[in-house]
Amino acid sequence: MGAITFHVDAVLFDMDGTLVDSTAGVIGAWETFAETYSGLDIQKILNSAHGVRTVDNLRKYCGLTSEAELEKEAARFEEAIVTSSTANGRKGITLLPGVRPIIDELAPGKKNPKPCWAIVTSATRAYASAALEIAGIPIPDAFVTAEDVTQGKPYPDPYLLGAQKCGVSPGKCLVVEDAPSGVASGVTAGCAVIGLITSHTKEQMEVKRPTYLVENLSSVSMKMGANGGIDVVVNID
Repeated sequence: MGAITFHVDAVLFDMDGTLVDSTAGVIGAWETFAETYSGLDIQKILNSAHGVRTVDNLRKYCGLTSEAELEKEAARFEEAIVTSSTANGRKGITLLPGVRPIIDELAPGKKNPKPCWAIVTSATRAYASAALEIAGIPIPDAFVTAEDVTQGKPYPDPYLLGAQKCGVSPGKCLVVEDAPSGVASGVTAGCAVIGLITSHTKEQMEVKRPTYLVENLSSVSMKMGANGGIDVVVNID
């Protein structure tokens, strides 16, 4: 199809699987939790849990119901992602392909009162902040984490809040996502969505009908617009 060029008022990035790869740490965290919660099918969990808030995954897979316990265990889980990401020779939390040039270009647009990009993640603020620091990504003023919404992805709430924090309408935003739950969230919020095939299969992503679907952010370029917003080029095979 070639290159598709368009302009948006703001870009709303997911974090894990979109900007950074924390797979090594996530596997290690579930292995740690399997010691406490017997019977966890880690491979099955990994196939479906990505992009969903930790509290929601712990509620579903570990049977936790107490909000206080969920909050405590979510913090323990996400701390385990960071600590186990480099254990036993694992590669740690790393940047995904194509991310660095985009973030370097957009970095000046991260500040209030009208940031032109946001990070909208299902992770807690503590873990997301740590992961972004490790990967060398600046935290934008428009930053949405698990604690900021009562309903996480696939509900539209996270991306609606991301658009609000950028001061623009969802219909003028572009969401960048790697998880089916995140694509569903962005689409339901009324945003255009670029889906990435970094953590799920092409077929899993196509079901949720993203506006565009590419391998990773190496197929995308972004530049600050002369009069605000962001100019986007998507290279479709």
